[in-house]
Amino acid sequence: MKVLITGSNGLVGSSVSRILEDSSKVTELLPTNRNNLDLFDYRAVLNFIEKNSPEIIVNCAAKVGGIYANNTQRTEFILNNLKINMNLLEASINFPNIRIINLGSSCIYPLNAENPIKESYVMTGPLEPTNSPYAMAKLTSIEIGRSISSQYGHKIINLMPTNLYGPKDNFSSDDSHVIPGLIARMHKEKINNSSTFKIWGTGKPLREFMYVDDLALAIEFLLDKDVEKDLINVGTGNEIQIADLAEKLKKVIDFKGELIFDSSKPDGNPRKLINSDYLKSLGWKPKTDLDSGLEKTYSWYLNNL
Repeated sequence: MKVLITGSNGLVGSSVSRILEDSSKVTELLPTNRNNLDLFDYRAVLNFIEKNSPEIIVNCAAKVGGIYANNTQRTEFILNNLKINMNLLEASINFPNIRIINLGSSCIYPLNAENPIKESYVMTGPLEPTNSPYAMAKLTSIEIGRSISSQYGHKIINLMPTNLYGPKDNFSSDDSHVIPGLIARMHKEKINNSSTFKIWGTGKPLREFMYVDDLALAIEFLLDKDVEKDLINVGTGNEIQIADLAEKLKKVIDFKGELIFDSSKPDGNPRKLINSDYLKSLGWKPKTDLDSGLEKTYSWYLNNL
């Protein structure tokens, strides 16, 4: 099968490109990024699809970031993500034989959803306020996809991954996610021979993390699967306290200082774990444990400073 990948230079897209390049299911791979396909240009997207005739589109393109970025760039997060997804979905309307695998986010679920969070909990309550624009863009894309599927017969799957990490992540100390942010800051403090390392909050919140290659393998697994659901969670089912995660990273990075938790700063949601039973019932399971994933991620970070 002929597979088009958007966002092929990012954390998810680069992993998906690498995994699918070695897949026996794929006969031709069309990796795209902002250099060869402008997803903000509807006509360019339509022309690319007409010219290349992909059988499957894996949409990994998105504007992403941590809590600070989501909360301070609210307009950019909703508009950019809406434009990307709307152009791609609308351009596919006249090609009902194209299957679309769209990457969403577990942030689409309500702030106070019961854990583990099931796919059926979507749109059953208010969102986390700090990243609601990003979540609304993803939710809107899901609804557009459902409308297109209902009206034109497309097969569109939306994958909701848990917190991802791995090579080619954003390791900025200002707008990154938890693991790459901790790696970048802790490595810097190690180089500076600092005696302490400060972490926001109490360290007690529970989070679920998944190495990005496991998401890519889930996508490869689903390429030829006829699934009943259009919304599918992808997670490990394992959770860890932020304090324990920091201890693991301290060991990986070989930071000798003391970890200090600033309880005057907010913890955020006390627990977030998604229910991935449906995907696992089909035969998929994650392969990379947290310890191995952190080692691989830090090794990549060191080699790409």
